[in-house]
Amino acid sequence: MRKKYAATFIVAVLIVGGGLFAWGQNHASDAGSTVVEKAPVLSQQKQNQEKQAAQQDRKTAAASDTKTQKPSQSTNGKAVSSGQAVNSKTSVHQSSGDKSSESAAKGSSKTGGKNNFINTYSVEHVVSNPESIAVLVNKTYRLPAGYVPSDLVYPNVPFTFSEKLEKRKMRREAAVALEKMFAAAKKDGISLAGVSGYRSESRQTTLYNNYAKKDGVKAADTYSARSGHSEHQTGLAIDVSGITGKCAAQSCFSGTKEAKWLAEHAQEYGFIIRYPEGKDAITGYKYEPWHIRYVGTKLADEVTSRYMTLEQYFGSSVPVSK
Repeated sequence: MRKKYAATFIVAVLIVGGGLFAWGQNHASDAGSTVVEKAPVLSQQKQNQEKQAAQQDRKTAAASDTKTQKPSQSTNGKAVSSGQAVNSKTSVHQSSGDKSSESAAKGSSKTGGKNNFINTYSVEHVVSNPESIAVLVNKTYRLPAGYVPSDLVYPNVPFTFSEKLEKRKMRREAAVALEKMFAAAKKDGISLAGVSGYRSESRQTTLYNNYAKKDGVKAADTYSARSGHSEHQTGLAIDVSGITGKCAAQSCFSGTKEAKWLAEHAQEYGFIIRYPEGKDAITGYKYEPWHIRYVGTKLADEVTSRYMTLEQYFGSSVPVSK
């Protein structure tokens, strides 16, 4: 009887043990399958991480290149601004109606008129349109060699001399405007007179050389233009004084009633005080309240109302020369 129970117990143990063994094998197989199934997912995540790291490395490298990259250099190592010629004696286009010029003027006016540049003879550009009413002529921009305006006339206004000399002449449009301005001044009790209008290139050469010989080149450059660089040669500029000629082309003219009238009304007839007070570091010349330049009423009003120079209006800046 005991043998029977013992045999039955052994069989039961074997059955239970076999079942447990089978379950263990199945569980191990399932676990292995899970690991195998998840392996591709982990591999993909790793690839994504590596890809992101590579992209970040490329961005970092690009940023580093941008910071260390040197700015491009223009001709002769100098920046070339819009509207300026690259080489010396190269034509430059200027126009009173040019939008780019107006844009440049608005930009330069933001500087508050600071004297941060000066005209010098170290760089020379030849203007391409000397007949333009708004042509810019100074120490940097010169007229073509031998230039003579095609429409010079004698304005019907009084001068401080009686001879019919060449320096009485002005370009036709400027002459008409001058006549109107002199007439308006007379109605206000101001008697104006012309001192010097058009001046040929050869005449300017003689005058400048005499000044340079007398006062030295450095001093002469502050009040007289070199050959080809004078506004008088354009036929659009004229020196003005009172009818008596007192203080004509002299600093004392600034205190006269004629000078005050010009400062208040010249722009109404298309003229500007070309070399205003406090702008000598921009124009390259000392204050000349007697030197007026015809540019047309629209441009004259804008330049005067904003207390600008033609250099500032056209955005013509030249590196400071000390």
